[in-house]
Amino acid sequence: MSVLPDELWRRILEIGIQTSNLLNYKDLCCLSITCRRLCRLSNEDPLWSALVSSDFPQSKDSSFSSSSSSNSSFKTLYKIKFDRDRARKLAAHRRAVFRIESQIAEHSRKLQEIHHQTAEEREKLKATAAELSSLIKVRQASVALNVWQPEVVRGKQKQVVEQCVVPVESRTNALEMELRLCKQQIAGFDKTYRDEKRRLDAAKEQLASIEYHPLRDFNLTSSGVDECGIKRKKLKKCINCKALISLFVLYRKFSLVFRLKIRSILSFWATSTL
Repeated sequence: MSVLPDELWRRILEIGIQTSNLLNYKDLCCLSITCRRLCRLSNEDPLWSALVSSDFPQSKDSSFSSSSSSNSSFKTLYKIKFDRDRARKLAAHRRAVFRIESQIAEHSRKLQEIHHQTAEEREKLKATAAELSSLIKVRQASVALNVWQPEVVRGKQKQVVEQCVVPVESRTNALEMELRLCKQQIAGFDKTYRDEKRRLDAAKEQLASIEYHPLRDFNLTSSGVDECGIKRKKLKKCINCKALISLFVLYRKFSLVFRLKIRSILSFWATSTL
């Protein structure tokens, strides 16, 4: 690493920043803790200025221009913008979670209401069926009485029937119609309940997908604190390895270019001396 001068290392880092998906702010932070030289080079303003322009193209630099007199660096500006963007994303995430939770509460309320209405209709259906069964039994009994009882009993029954406000046949037809209406209402409530339950399940799945966080869920399911610490150390090592690999690729590329340039300069110097 000490073979190349700082200018080439700066150029390597600049190309790594300008090349998409090669070096980002995480890689620069990881490189800054490898050695003092890379720490000094990775904290320079041109690198972080390019990162600010590429990662936050829509934001304005008014906040930075007002504080430029206080010797603020582009790395500080990037941290400010990153914190603001993270806070904005977290607020949008919370709003989405609250919206889905309100939808779940509304679906649950509708399900309880439909369940209550279905229970009322079932009670009404049960009462109607019981009354209809009683009327059918009364009608069958009256037919048997008309056939088997003598004229005296038949006359008393006629007097009782004449005292009824609604005829038995009309009441039976009304109860049969009400029974069919109750069954139709219950079928409609069941269909509405299934549709609302499907919407509730979809909202719960959407909430679970929004709230899913692989690292947090892994830490919750892990057996202990030591295992979590080991996993975090491995993750940190993987990030450092990624940054070092990217830097090594750029280093090999520039080492080859540097050797070719030195070789061409030496050949030109040899031919000119001859």
